[in-house]
Amino acid sequence: MTDYLQRFHLDGRVALITGAGNGIGRATAGALAQAGALVAVTDVDLEAAERAAGEIPNAEAHWLDVADERQVAAVVRAIADQHGRIDVLVNNAGIGARVPTVDLPSERYRQVMAVGIDGALFCAREAGRHMVEAQRGAIVNVASIMGLVGGAHYPNAAYHAAKGALVNLTRALACEWAPAGVRVNAVAPTFARTALTAALLADRSIERKLLEDTPMGRFVEPEEVACAILFLVSDAASMITGAVLPVDGGWTAR
Repeated sequence: MTDYLQRFHLDGRVALITGAGNGIGRATAGALAQAGALVAVTDVDLEAAERAAGEIPNAEAHWLDVADERQVAAVVRAIADQHGRIDVLVNNAGIGARVPTVDLPSERYRQVMAVGIDGALFCAREAGRHMVEAQRGAIVNVASIMGLVGGAHYPNAAYHAAKGALVNLTRALACEWAPAGVRVNAVAPTFARTALTAALLADRSIERKLLEDTPMGRFVEPEEVACAILFLVSDAASMITGAVLPVDGGWTAR
């Protein structure tokens, strides 16, 4: 008889999560560790990474600026050298720029793209080297409903562009690496109450409009996104690659 629950276990696997000091990344680190993985908690905020790793069994903290490709290569290499493998990558790091496009400074636009899409590519490229060589691995990119739709009651064009690019990067890598046994998927969450959205959701009129656009009538919890990610990196999703899974309470179904 098939042991279905066993397929969700990650015993003996090594997972690297970016932007894991808080929010969805922090919840994902806890979920993957609870499933049995050794988790490398990485963040540009080292104190947050260390705090998260200290609260999670079988976790370690690393300072990582995903926009710095040389640092990405060094951190991935250090984790692989220490543990002998990298089985899972979760590209979660991201920033936004909620300003009208006509007022969007080029420098801020480049920062959003550097973290949201360049950093994801750098991390996938470096972790992918090890996965392709090992002929196994799973990558999940944390996109957004804003990578699937064009509006959200406020301007944020750089973020939309980065997340849209991340959706199609997911598909491109899934096709390229499928013959090597490496699966690449994405989740597209709706709004969660995290540090990234705190200022936005403090505006009660925006909060009300966003909730009205969500058929389930509430925001997503970071743990709910983490559960979707756990599924996609586990053997329970062994035939799923190139998929973009909305975790959005029906937002994109409208």
